[in-house]
This record gives sequence, C-alpha cells and structure tokens, in this order.
Amino acid sequence: MTIARQLAQRITAMSYEDLPPEVIYWCRIAVLDTVGVMLAGSVEEAPHMVEDVLGLQSGDGPCLLFGSDRRVRPLDAALVNGTAAHALDFDNTAKNLGGHVSAVMVPALIAAGEAFGAGGRNVLLAHAAGYEVGARIGRCVNPYHTENGWHPTSTLGVFAVASACARLLELTTDETETALVLAASLAAGIKANFGTMTKPLHAGQCARGGLLAVLLARKGYTANVDAFEHKQGFFKVFNGEGNYDAARALEGWDEWEIASPGASYKLYPCCYSTHAAVEAALNLVRRYGPFDMRTMARVDSWTAARGLAHTDRADPDSTLAAKFSVQYCVARALMHGKVVLEHFEGDAWCDPAVRDLLPRVHAAPYAGKPFADDDPFDAEVKVTLSDGRTFSEKVDRPLGRTSDNPISPEHLKAKFENCASRVLTPQAAAAVCRRIDSFEESGSMLEVTRLLEPAAVAAKPVEQAAKRGVA
Repeated sequence: MTIARQLAQRITAMSYEDLPPEVIYWCRIAVLDTVGVMLAGSVEEAPHMVEDVLGLQSGDGPCLLFGSDRRVRPLDAALVNGTAAHALDFDNTAKNLGGHVSAVMVPALIAAGEAFGAGGRNVLLAHAAGYEVGARIGRCVNPYHTENGWHPTSTLGVFAVASACARLLELTTDETETALVLAASLAAGIKANFGTMTKPLHAGQCARGGLLAVLLARKGYTANVDAFEHKQGFFKVFNGEGNYDAARALEGWDEWEIASPGASYKLYPCCYSTHAAVEAALNLVRRYGPFDMRTMARVDSWTAARGLAHTDRADPDSTLAAKFSVQYCVARALMHGKVVLEHFEGDAWCDPAVRDLLPRVHAAPYAGKPFADDDPFDAEVKVTLSDGRTFSEKVDRPLGRTSDNPISPEHLKAKFENCASRVLTPQAAAAVCRRIDSFEESGSMLEVTRLLEPAAVAAKPVEQAAKRGVA
C-alpha cells in the first residue's frame, strides 16, 4: 500500500469527536493567531500586488479578501490571503515541519469553507488533520530538507493544506490519496528568496496549490499514487537517496503533534530564528537598562547556525530584509526594550539611530551545547560598554517555542488585537475574537468573515488607501 494511501486512510478516518480538548484548543488558537496576522498583513504591498496581477479589483466570488469588502473565487482568495498571512512573518511555525503551517492552511480552509459551506467544527478538524500530516512528512525529510535550502512552509506545507482541505470537503480515501500525490507536483519554494516579497508568496501559492489539488482530485483528476516513494518521486527528488526516512510519515499516529511539541507562536514580527536573540536583548534591557546607545562599544549575538544562515544580514536594505537580520532585530530590542510592527514599516529600517548602532552589532554561530540537540534555538547576547563593562544574557529557546513553554492566552489575545487594529475598529476586533473563542458554534465561515466586511473596516479608509497608494 502506498504512503499516500495510508495517509489518506488516516485523514478520512479522523472525526471531530476524536480530537482531545487540548488539540481543539490549539487549533482554535492557530485560527485566531492566523486571522490576526492575515488582517495585519492585508495592508502590505505584497498581497496587493498579487491582487492587482489577478485583476481582483471587483469581486466575483463568495470568499472575502481580508481587509477589504471584496469577495472573490476560492483559489484567488487562498493565494492573496495566504500571502497576507505570511507578509509580516508574524505567523506560527511547526517544529517537525520546519516552517510556517497555519498561514498556509487557514486561508485555504476559510476560503473553502466560504465557498462550500463548512462550519467552525469542520475547520478545526481539518486544521488538526493537516497539521499532523505536514509534521510527519517533515519528520521524513528534515533537517536535511530545510538545511539544503528548501522552504518547508511551501514544499511541505502543500501537503498540510491538501490534507486539511480534503478533510474539510469530505473527500473519499481515493480522492484524498490523489490530492496528496497531486500536491507533490505543486511543492516549491527556496530559501534564497527569504527577505523579499517572494517568501510570503510561497505561503500564498502553497495555500492555493493545496486547495487546487483537492478540487482537482474531487473532479476525478489523475496522478500517480506512488509519487512519494517513486524512484523519481518527492522524497528522492527533493532530498536525494539516503537523506530521508519515508517510514516516519506513518509513525506515531497515536500522538498529536499539535499538542506536543505543538506550534511555535511569535511575539515579535520577524524571522523566528532571531527570536531567542531578541529575548536575550530584551532581558538585558529589563535587568540592566535602558542602555545609552552612545556608550555601547560592541554588541555580540550568538545564535544557532541553522537559523543564522538566513538571518546574518549586517546591513539590511529593505523592510523585509530587516525581518531577517538578527543584527537589526537585536539593535531594535536594545534601543527600545521591545520589537513591534512599527519597526518593520515604511522606512523604519533606515532610521538613522538604528543605522548608527548596526555596525557595532556582530553575529556569529552559538558554539555552546544546545539546550535541545534536536531543536537548537539557543542564543546569547553580550553588550560591551565603552568603559569596558560587559553584560550578557543567554536564552535556551524563545517563549512559545513549544506547548510546554507557551505564550499566555492573554498575550496571544493582545497580539491579535494589535494586529487587527491595522484594519478593524476595536469593537470589530473584539467581535471577531469572541466568534473564534466559540468557533465550534459557527455554522459557516461566512458568519465569521461577515464580521470583516465594510462596516468593520470603514473606520480605517484613509490608512488603507494610503497603503495602497490611492490617497
């Protein structure tokens, strides 16, 4: 029996009643967090450029473009909203998948739910199914896959989306099997494009691709069912012989990845590989600061080599590049005692004060023993003052990295409200938050997205128009 067939059997057998309370809770949190970052990202240039290319200025479908009053076709909504969800790099990640998982699933699930009439319970179940499949395929190919330069958010996330949407739309086992192997031909994304608009486009095209695979399979489209294990299939093409363990896709199905280790949630709107260093810098400010930038002779940041490979940017040249500069993120933390959305907006990246500090911030690989050998996220930051005094702080892993060290519900709600404030009034944001708190009771995704229609966004027309260059 093929790998795709065995995964399809597991997906179609899942029911909402099978989900433990903690799984339902974390799926609900994933929806809340992703809706928040999708709202915040909806005012960014990257999704707007995708909208313009697709010609979506007037709606012709049932699915909301977040942050607007337009409704479009489901594949277009998945692409644009998926790009928005990842535009700020503020969305959650999955350890074993090695990338961002809810930002690719939630836009596709909401669009499919609007188009085909699914409710909140269905979306939570589908998210759980997609998360578990994506994480297990990640087990098969990581860390080689991500270290070799693939972007797992899209190369592996497409299987999470296909699994989730197949469960949402109640595909048969045969159809689900086809959707999975069809998705293998839609996997794409390389790390060379980190720090540009193309990285969030990876998420958008993944959301669209996974949903497309499901809709085609539903129509009877064909694909080779052995596309995972074939001699020219996904595993060998993407990883090479000897660099994967296909059997791991079928192991541990009595455990829930979304519950443990769980998804990693972000408190800072920048690449997750910078977060431990950011927390170390913030701890320094809390313990010894605030620091006088004029007396800082040198700042040293040591982070895990795997993450430093794509965050060592001493001289970021754009807002997006700043999100992938551990030097910039540490500098902002030391300067302000916080790292927030405003530090990555407009021309904030070339603020004279931060540009003055950047040459004194040095990044290198962390050389100590990792706190967790299989999940190295250690960081240390040392500040050396002009009088010779030094202050250092070590962080084993960022807050929220696992469900054992979670960000509090209060912090996650505050993050949602902060993100939503870029588009919604406080009252509208609170209404969305309440609806997601009782997501299981939502009979249709339209009930949720109606809260984001013109009445909700009307309070912010000037800011939105300015962002789009029409005011």
